[in-house]
Amino acid sequence: MQNTLQFLVKRLKISNKEAIQLIAKGSVLINGLPASIRHIITPTDEITIEGRIIKYESYFTYIAYYKPRGIECTLNAEIENNLLEVLDFQEKLFPIGRLDKESEGLLLLTNDGQFYNQLAHSQQHVEKEYVVTVNKELTEEALQKLRNGIEILGQTTRNCEVRKINELSFNIILTQGLNRQIRRMCYKLGYEVLNLKRIRIASFFLDDLKEGEWRILSIK
Repeated sequence: MQNTLQFLVKRLKISNKEAIQLIAKGSVLINGLPASIRHIITPTDEITIEGRIIKYESYFTYIAYYKPRGIECTLNAEIENNLLEVLDFQEKLFPIGRLDKESEGLLLLTNDGQFYNQLAHSQQHVEKEYVVTVNKELTEEALQKLRNGIEILGQTTRNCEVRKINELSFNIILTQGLNRQIRRMCYKLGYEVLNLKRIRIASFFLDDLKEGEWRILSIK
């Protein structure tokens, strides 16, 4: 993050002294108000110098999308069934995390880098909730092992919440995002995942979205 002084020096290619003089004269306005040297510049700030805009306010977009099975979570146009084919937005939106091709459910997309970082990194312990259907009857022993952690990819998965729905389905809440984590956990216990749907990320829910539908989320 840059303050006003650093921003002006870099953007206008002037010295610190020249930038300080501009600020002191009141020539620099941030969102219509006189700038201070130590104001931290954010993407939503608009900056003008003597009436000339040198930085426009940036608007962020947040999308909740119900990714169907068969869609790849990639912006690579060379990969078939990529997100660019199904989500025709003018701005470039980045998916937060992944859902493998055979999984479905909630996918968040944004162009807000700070928001992306808050949700994308597993060390933040952001909750992600799934409904999973497997190929044979679930035992209490298997459910308990899912809760306590299973060794995959050279590490033991974090303890998690698991609730049985019926003989073949369960609800699971993860706070990490290892590659194909749920499928690998089930495979270690002798189960094949037939259907995997993500219904929540943090406080964002799939709600009544249908496959392929999306909605714009408010800033709030």
